Amino acid sequence: MSNSRRTFDKEFKIRAVKMVTEQGLSREEVGKQLDVHGTTIGMWVKKYQQDGGVAFPGHGRLKPQDEELRRLRREVQQLKMERDFLKKTAIFFAKEQN
Repeated sequence: MSNSRRTFDKEFKIRAVKMVTEQGLSREEVGKQLDVHGTTIGMWVKKYQQDGGVAFPGHGRLKPQDEELRRLRREVQQLKMERDFLKKTAIFFAKEQN
């Protein structure tokens, strides 16, 4: 028996979700049809309901708003470093003038 995890693409997950949400099948019924655990189907349904069309970005990619948040955090970190450098420089030159 292999320990590797099965992966499912975005289209597969959306199809499974729509079987639950549009066709009215239970998570367990969909799971049996697709050979996926019902709990997994339930997680996909919840994620799709929360995130809509940006759910399941795949391959470690982030949702657009999460990517923007990551970018902004990096920018804030960079700006703090620059600010701290400027503070130290100002202190240094203030000492030099005395």
